Amino acid sequence: MPEVRRLILALGDAAAQRPFRRAWSRWRQAHQAVAARCHAARCALHRATSPSARAAPPPAANEAPLTDGEWYRVASMLPPQKPTPGRPRHDHRTVLAGILWVVRSGTSWRAMPTEYGNWETADKRYRLWCATGLWPRILAEIAPSGSEVSL
Repeated sequence: MPEVRRLILALGDAAAQRPFRRAWSRWRQAHQAVAARCHAARCALHRATSPSARAAPPPAANEAPLTDGEWYRVASMLPPQKPTPGRPRHDHRTVLAGILWVVRSGTSWRAMPTEYGNWETADKRYRLWCATGLWPRILAEIAPSGSEVSL
């Protein structure tokens, strides 16, 4: 506040204007403080309601993500997990369970729980398996005949 007074005096305002300018400065500071609190509250509300922060609905309670029987039928179809330099890849079973979770729950990739790995990894692998024609074969093995599971 003293800086503002010095600035007003330096500018050579008329003596009648000085009280107005000081009051205006106090009002402006109070308004900015209220605006900052409101902005922080809006940001917190937005973070709480953003799609990534919402709890994703689980698939049907009676469905396991990937049973051992399903995994053994599908494992032989998948390409081998080659060790690559750098960060180790997520194993096929975890990623496949995540893809099936997204298919069965009908949610977006971003809503996939982290227990199935990164959603981008699952999305990439799903696209790769679709491009190579592997995904329809996986679905044929996993989905019982007549079920409507697809993606």
